[in-house]
Amino acid sequence: MTHEQAYILLTKYLKNKNLIKHCRSCEVAMQALCKHLHPDATEEEIQTWGITGLLHDVDYEIAQEKNMLDKHGLLIFDKTLIGIEETTFPERIKHAIQAHNYEHTQVMPASDLDWGIACIDQLTGLIIAAALVRPDKQLSSVDTTTVLKRFKEKSFAKGASRESIQNCEEKLGIPLDQFITITLQAMQEIHQELGL
Repeated sequence: MTHEQAYILLTKYLKNKNLIKHCRSCEVAMQALCKHLHPDATEEEIQTWGITGLLHDVDYEIAQEKNMLDKHGLLIFDKTLIGIEETTFPERIKHAIQAHNYEHTQVMPASDLDWGIACIDQLTGLIIAAALVRPDKQLSSVDTTTVLKRFKEKSFAKGASRESIQNCEEKLGIPLDQFITITLQAMQEIHQELGL
């Protein structure tokens, strides 16, 4: 699957511009994480990680419309509901998409690719929320210390699962502050596209 094919698929099923921006944030963060964990990764491997980030929420709006958010991550592969051939997705990407919402889908993350998207999905939301409360609403005003402070505030961005984010330490072997830095810097590189 190429990036172009993945983006066409994403925009076919997702119309909300903020959700598309979230998916792009996850794409660049996943690419950065791949490079960090696998310094010798091929371009193809880096692209696999990026496409996983880009497509992880491809069925979110469908799940929302059908009041089936507990099946988010699974619906895109349900031919009776959507009609996408399973062969469209490489197996590794398919499993990572299904596992990123493991609390509901019961598909458990098994690889660093799976755990990467499960952690990054939640963290990108927290980082965006941290940027939006800054006076200038810019990612350039956010640093790792700011995100860590917001991470500790349970009432801030309640939807961002701290437990899922913190899995970066046990499941990926990356300290939380370093994981935040990797993700934040990747997002800052596309700040204009994100409008932040």
